[in-house]
Amino acid sequence: MFRPRIIPVLLLNNNSLVKSVRFKNYNYIGDPMNAVKLFNEFKADELVFLDIKASQQNRLISLDLVRAVGEEANMPFAVGGGIRSLKDIQEVTSNGAEKVILSSQAIKKPEFIKQASETFGSSTIVVCIDVKKNLFKNNKVFINNGKSNTKIDPLEMALLAESQGAGEIIIQSIDRDGLMAGYDIALIKMISEKVSIPVVALGGAGDFNHIKECYKTTYSNAMAGGSFFVYHGSEKGVLISYPNSDLIEQLR
Repeated sequence: MFRPRIIPVLLLNNNSLVKSVRFKNYNYIGDPMNAVKLFNEFKADELVFLDIKASQQNRLISLDLVRAVGEEANMPFAVGGGIRSLKDIQEVTSNGAEKVILSSQAIKKPEFIKQASETFGSSTIVVCIDVKKNLFKNNKVFINNGKSNTKIDPLEMALLAESQGAGEIIIQSIDRDGLMAGYDIALIKMISEKVSIPVVALGGAGDFNHIKECYKTTYSNAMAGGSFFVYHGSEKGVLISYPNSDLIEQLR
């Protein structure tokens, strides 16, 4: 029976792990390679690494780090951060990443999604759509780490990404990022019902019930999170964790 993937999303800043709240107030978490070793032990389904400063600094995510993760990780992993060209994708995948995550570049130049999927295969190309409500409480797609409002409707962008050949999309709620109060169920459900490619929910996971609710109500193909996997308790002490097999079996 099908079981959705459960995916830790690890944010990188200067090759250190950090965690944000609504894409602000970044808190140092630790060394990414220690996290990879722990997620190996937990038998995580998949990992995602996102370099939060790569695009702003006009550079690519560290290939040395990608290579190190590729040598250590026992699970598939995807990386994003500053990917602007087919050469960038080639370099990232040749250093061990199974998937690349396109965000700002894909939103600004949707034809790049098509070029990338035709060159490397749809299964390699993931488009991350960052969503935030504007002053009128309407969901819009934001780029540049949540700083720029494109005024694009997220469903419109999801359908466009699918038509251009993306193999998967991540729908990330900026408004819920780091709050650990649950996913934006309405947003995820609206999009997952309209596209045929896998949808990954991101933003707001605080406990396993949030993951379970998201799957049971939206039928997303995967639930991802950040804080849920790196914090413990109301004081948010840093502790890398992952749901045990008994909990995960509840999703079947």
